Amino acid sequence: MKPDPKLDLTLERTIDVPPRLLWKAWTEPRHLLKWYCPLPWKVVECDIDLRPGGLFRTLMRGPGKGEEQVITGCYLELVENRKLVWTDSLVADFRPNAEPFLTFTAVIEMQAKGKGTKYSALVMHKDPETRKKHDEMGFRDGWGKATDQLAEFAKTL
Repeated sequence: MKPDPKLDLTLERTIDVPPRLLWKAWTEPRHLLKWYCPLPWKVVECDIDLRPGGLFRTLMRGPGKGEEQVITGCYLELVENRKLVWTDSLVADFRPNAEPFLTFTAVIEMQAKGKGTKYSALVMHKDPETRKKHDEMGFRDGWGKATDQLAEFAKTL
């Protein structure tokens, strides 16, 4: 997929663990709880129904009183150890999401590179305004920190 700079945000890293460990960290709730959002925020609940049409839901809690964010989405495509595609535009069984977080689709790709992984995230937005809002919310810093946390956590698996 070729990113559209007007609509998409991207992140790429080389991570020194194999794709199967990143996949495990992304697809098992007990693991995702450990790294998914940038500290000091934490994921306190996670539901994963790992199938196209399956639910992907996280409840994140911030350090301040009452700071919470729920993201509910739906898996669109899964290629074990290689690719996860999910959207917050839909919920389980491809039903429209009445309250999407931002209305985006995330494509996470993991390609073996030596003993490590070329890891990339493509986040596609419905319009330039939504992309800008996500960027201004701290996409690069937030997704970057979460990816660093993923890389460190995956080494423990």
